[in-house]
Amino acid sequence: MRKIESQMNAAIRDGRSWSLSNTCVETVGSVSTVRLHGNKIAEITNNWVRIFDGGWQSNTTKSRLNALINEFCNGYTDGVFQKNFEWFISTSAGTVDFENGFTFSM
Repeated sequence: MRKIESQMNAAIRDGRSWSLSNTCVETVGSVSTVRLHGNKIAEITNNWVRIFDGGWQSNTTKSRLNALINEFCNGYTDGVFQKNFEWFISTSAGTVDFENGFTFSM
């Protein structure tokens, strides 16, 4: 995991807003919103993680999403991966096509 992703996860765990380079966390109440280059890529609460591609299915977006999933969900079964230039979501129930707004329960 990249240093910026560790700091992003720490800010979410601490319930505080944070920003560095191209990534920011905005925490309002119990919801933390993660933005990459100003585009929303995730919402996190104590009960779930909701993911988005922010309009860009880039390696950086995927890396940030997987850092969040590994920290706040089941990193062994849950994640985002790419095969033949298409994104997929892996869960304990199986693999599905990537869908903006997909929600992982915690």
